[in-house]
Amino acid sequence: MDVTFFFDPACPWTWRTSRWLVTVADARNLRIEWRAFSLAILNDGRIPPQYADAMTAASRALRLVEALRAEGRHDDVGRFYAEWGARTHDAGNPPGPKVVDAAVEAAGLGAAAPALDDERWDEPVRESHALAYASAGPDIGSPVLMVPGADRGLHGPILTEVPGTDDALTIWDCTVPLMRLPTFHELKRGRH
Repeated sequence: MDVTFFFDPACPWTWRTSRWLVTVADARNLRIEWRAFSLAILNDGRIPPQYADAMTAASRALRLVEALRAEGRHDDVGRFYAEWGARTHDAGNPPGPKVVDAAVEAAGLGAAAPALDDERWDEPVRESHALAYASAGPDIGSPVLMVPGADRGLHGPILTEVPGTDDALTIWDCTVPLMRLPTFHELKRGRH
């Protein structure tokens, strides 16, 4: 894989970053490995009630992500996440069980749907989350980006909107060399 992207599907910031990465991957012929990062695990015991349904839906989705990844089906994960994001973040609908099921169906992954409710996939989700957190943490969230040749992952980049191809490639071309420098630590801007 050329890049590993750890994500929680409920996060709108992560969604925009994923669309940036897909743009870069298409332009540069990169292969993306999609992995689980769980905001429910990160915020265990501190999830406000208004986010409970979204976290439950995302947790089910991440089981499927890790089940498909275990079979090397990275393109299927990407297709599922694209269907999820179109139904939630792009359409302005809150994540919920119907969204998960609709995204699975639209992505043509009905045969893999049992993984959504199979608790055996919870441990691989925890392991994936732990790998991402150890790589880029502490004090991080979703998404985490990892590239070969870098000692550590990176939280982000966090984007306010999905850039066009030229800007997407500029961000990639600036980010990857920084990630590979062992002395590089952080760039940050206050949010608007």
